[in-house]
Amino acid sequence: MKKIATLIAVLLFSVGCASTGGGMGSSSAMPANYDEAVAQAKAEIKKAKSMGHEWRDSGKMLKKAEKAHKTGDKDKAIKLAMKAKKQGELGQMQAKDQKAAGPWLF
Repeated sequence: MKKIATLIAVLLFSVGCASTGGGMGSSSAMPANYDEAVAQAKAEIKKAKSMGHEWRDSGKMLKKAEKAHKTGDKDKAIKLAMKAKKQGELGQMQAKDQKAAGPWLF
């Protein structure tokens, strides 16, 4: 039941994002450099984790971003960090949606 509720919440959020052109809005601005992108991603992931909704692949994406950065692929590194940031934002949104939905879903 919990998985179904999570899936429904994510699907509803996705439909909302598609119709409004974005989620939380802050992820559309590209950071000036890799360090800034990683800092933003870590901050959003930390918030999601504090709400109990850190997504599974966020940390993996940051590791891939670091690897790309070390090999000199700056654009790929920033894109991966921004993708991790977006997962942090979505995790926060999921936490808020599930809280608003009430305990009857669980």
